[in-house]
Amino acid sequence: MTELMTELWAFMKERKKYWMFPIIIVLMLFGSLLVFAQGSAVAPFIYTLF
Repeated sequence: MTELMTELWAFMKERKKYWMFPIIIVLMLFGSLLVFAQGSAVAPFIYTLF
């Protein structure tokens, strides 16, 4: 995972694609929210948001 993040950062730095950083952060937040909601008692409350 660390290698992936390092290569992604090198790509964005070399190609000047800094606008991709917020998109990646939002996708990671949504992914972690879905993983967290999968096996917890908070799941019914999270599903009402969507």
